[in-house]
Amino acid sequence: MDLLPQTILGGGMIKLADCLPADRDAAVLIGRLALPDGPTPVLVRHGRVLDISRFAATVSEALADIDALDAADGQDLGSIEDLGLAADFAEASSGVPRLLAPVDLQCVKASGVTFAISAIERVIEERAQGHADRARDIREALQARIGADIASVKPGSKSAAELKAALISDGLWSQYLEVAIGPDAEIFTKSPALSAVGWGDKVGVRSDSDWNNPEPEIALVCDGRGRAVGATLGNDVNLRDFEGRSALLLGKAKDNNASCALGPFIRLFDDAFGLDDVRQAEISLEIEGRDGFTLSGQSSMSQISRDPLELVGQAIGKHHQYPDGFALMLGTMFAPVADRDAPGQGFTHKIGDRVTVSTPRLGALVNEVTTCDQAPAWTLGIAGLMHNLAERGLLRGAR
Repeated sequence: MDLLPQTILGGGMIKLADCLPADRDAAVLIGRLALPDGPTPVLVRHGRVLDISRFAATVSEALADIDALDAADGQDLGSIEDLGLAADFAEASSGVPRLLAPVDLQCVKASGVTFAISAIERVIEERAQGHADRARDIREALQARIGADIASVKPGSKSAAELKAALISDGLWSQYLEVAIGPDAEIFTKSPALSAVGWGDKVGVRSDSDWNNPEPEIALVCDGRGRAVGATLGNDVNLRDFEGRSALLLGKAKDNNASCALGPFIRLFDDAFGLDDVRQAEISLEIEGRDGFTLSGQSSMSQISRDPLELVGQAIGKHHQYPDGFALMLGTMFAPVADRDAPGQGFTHKIGDRVTVSTPRLGALVNEVTTCDQAPAWTLGIAGLMHNLAERGLLRGAR
């Protein structure tokens, strides 16, 4: 996919204008800017950036009134091409307004093991007990035995139950295969409200992890009634060594400071872009290390085992409500296995890795890897945001 100019992948100055959807003129986008007064929801329509904070103080509130959003007025901040936003980690970016993660009060959920190849990789982690050097031999054995079988069955079906019985008989069953082909999807909380980082931010891995990777995904953004109203790109950073030691360490493997990146914007569903575009999307991943290491990969949404709306239905319903809405990361088929250092050691991140997740209709999400303890601390929570909005007279009772 030839979406990104060489200035992005070549390590130079990264500009937001280079990371917008290929059909940006047809796209209606919503996101958040860190302006001097505080976090501000913005709408990008016909190439113009509008401050819509007087229409809705948060993105969550704006998406709750999605029917009125398209006609919303706001202060014109200029052309998206001329806004001048640069990545926070890029040279000469100080003093430039930052683009925040495009969700705010929404909980960030994630669905795991939604592709056959990712199911195999989770079983590998489990059997390797978090040790990357054991993974290669286990991978070869599992792919030979269950690779084709697991890719061919519909989760929750009679054939899936029959495959489960056969794998149990062979001693190959795993809790990861249960969520891959069983009736219940794996849905977990990836990130609390307001904790996700955005385009151009640093993304974090724990300093005590030595086997980890990015997970390039599409996230559906839903309102409080569970309606999917748009989509964005995500990086569901994963610590393979932690989760591999025990699935009960999922929280430590997934939810850490700066470990969830979303952006650059939410693209709203309309006549030009809808769920079928998500279902057919090809998501690309590019990793560039300061050591000269490069890695490319793709994830094809057409190969997902469960339809995106089925995953939404398993995330919200009579058992779970999200009155402020939620973002749901849909999973990935990409799990990097290329050796970065010694043979058999596989891939793991290093400080300074440039990670680009992209697809033409959503643009590109670019982040740089650091450790969670060195990434900027998450300091603005819900109480702090409410105080800020009240001081700015943006809460509905104060307008």
